[in-house]
Amino acid sequence: MARRDPAFTDTAEEFALSLPEAWPDTPWGDRVVKVGKKIFLFVSGPESERPVVTVKVPDSRDHALSYPEAFPTRYGLGKHGWVTIFVDTVPEEEREVLLDFVEESYRAVATKTLVERLDAEIADQSDGDDA
Repeated sequence: MARRDPAFTDTAEEFALSLPEAWPDTPWGDRVVKVGKKIFLFVSGPESERPVVTVKVPDSRDHALSYPEAFPTRYGLGKHGWVTIFVDTVPEEEREVLLDFVEESYRAVATKTLVERLDAEIADQSDGDDA
């Protein structure tokens, strides 16, 4: 098993909060990030035995489920594309894919206007890289 990395859930949460109009919340005592009223990321708290992220990945569901012990999220969420992934089962050199899943989850629940805004911000960053 890969080493425990609770800090990665913080990294995922920070990335999620960098997306347009994303904000933190703690319904039911869970750490989540929302856009509007919709959750797009659940992250385990620091007291968790194993760090996990839960994301809605309609396009990458099979990829997300390919990690050991990943599973369709309980409470009926799995049938809507939600997957829970134990961070320690994702090789450290591949963990950036979890941020891709966070972005996909955001895109799955955000309004079209906010997704367009994100695309524009990414394009602006890319243009800045070329300068």
